[in-house]
Amino acid sequence: MGLQKCRGCLSCLLIPLALWSIVVNILLYFPNGKTSYATSNQLTNYVWYFEGICFSGVMMLLLAALLITLERDTFYQCCQSESCNKTYRVSLFVLALLGIAFSGYSVIISTLGLVQGPFCNTPAGWGYIFKDTAGGYLIEYSSWSQCIEPAHAVEWNIILFSILIALSGLQVIICFLKVMAELKQILCGTYSVFIQVTKDLVPNLRVVLHQLHSDADLYQLKIWPLVFMNLKHYFLI
Repeated sequence: MGLQKCRGCLSCLLIPLALWSIVVNILLYFPNGKTSYATSNQLTNYVWYFEGICFSGVMMLLLAALLITLERDTFYQCCQSESCNKTYRVSLFVLALLGIAFSGYSVIISTLGLVQGPFCNTPAGWGYIFKDTAGGYLIEYSSWSQCIEPAHAVEWNIILFSILIALSGLQVIICFLKVMAELKQILCGTYSVFIQVTKDLVPNLRVVLHQLHSDADLYQLKIWPLVFMNLKHYFLI
């Protein structure tokens, strides 16, 4: 029961992480707090993958709601039969795997957006001036001044994408822990059933073997007089 409550707490942690992911992703649409760049489509292309709003946001909220509902004590206690318990564990296992997929997608897209750098205005025009640096611009602070517009575009891009990576990474860890916990329950539950069947089977086997041994002794008691009679008849002849 303690493990059950612990898994419920992990599921509850997914909700604030998902809400913060939505907020951070929305902020990426408004560099320096201005809406003009979103309306003129002067944003980094990776914000349009909706990694924080959709995948590590809304999808994770729905998934967390399902997990919390399934992990409630009343639902868990109503599902104690072997077939129901197996379906219950597999359902939680699949949902946790989906959580890893959703949050993992957000981690990947956010990382790509961080490595590519912001879409900003430079003396040469709008573009991704850090695209070919393979993320090297992150430690070359002097090159950040090349982005003229939006103001502080590099800092805005780095901070928000880094926060998204951290939030989605925590979601991946939580879902991975849930996957391992449910996998353990599935395997150990099967093992427990096997042990129980074995414990029930061994005494029955002993009874059967004892009965066969008794029957064999009885058979020997019946057959030996016939053998002696045949031998006596043979020698008398």
